[in-house]
Amino acid sequence: MMNKLLATLIAGLFATSVYAQTAAQSTTTAPATPVTTTVPATTTAMGQSGAAGMTSTGDAKADKKINKADEKEAKEVSKQDEKISKATSKANEKKAKAQAKAEKKIAKANEKVAKADPEDKTKAEAKAEEKTAKADYDAQKTMIKADEKAQKKIVDANADKAKAHAKAGEKRAEAAAEAKKDAAK
Repeated sequence: MMNKLLATLIAGLFATSVYAQTAAQSTTTAPATPVTTTVPATTTAMGQSGAAGMTSTGDAKADKKINKADEKEAKEVSKQDEKISKATSKANEKKAKAQAKAEKKIAKANEKVAKADPEDKTKAEAKAEEKTAKADYDAQKTMIKADEKAQKKIVDANADKAKAHAKAGEKRAEAAAEAKKDAAK
C-alpha cells in the first residue's frame, strides 16, 4: 500500500514538473538560457508526435487520416491538461481553506490565553499549545489528502495523454502503410 502511494506521489511530482516545464516553454518567447526537458525526441511540447505537421505521404486519403489523428490527439491532450489544471486548483483551494481554518483555531486559542487570569495563564497556554498542535496536524493532514487526490488525477490524465499519443502514432503508421500499399499498386 505504501509503495503504491509513494509511486503515485513520485509519478505525480515528475508529471507536474514536466507539465510546468512545458507550460514555461510555451509562455516564454525567448528564454535567456535554453530549457531542457525529458520529453522524448519524437514528441513536441504539446504531446503531438514529430510527424504531426508533416503530411507528405503523397496520398490525400492518408494525409487526411493523419491530420484527423493529430487533431484527436491534440484535443485529448488539451482535455487532459484542463483536468490537470482543475485538479491542481482544487487542491490549492482545499489547502488554503485548511490553512485558514487552522489559523482561526490558533487565533481563538491564543485569544483565550490573553483573556485568562494570571494564575490560570500557564494552564491556558498549555491548552493553547495543544490546540495549536492539533490544528496544525489537521491542516497538514487535509493538505496531504488534497495533494494525494490531485496527484492521482494528474497521473491518470498523463496516462490518458500517453494513450492518446500512442493511438495517434498507430493511426499515422496505418495511414502511411496504406499510402505505401496504394502507391505500390
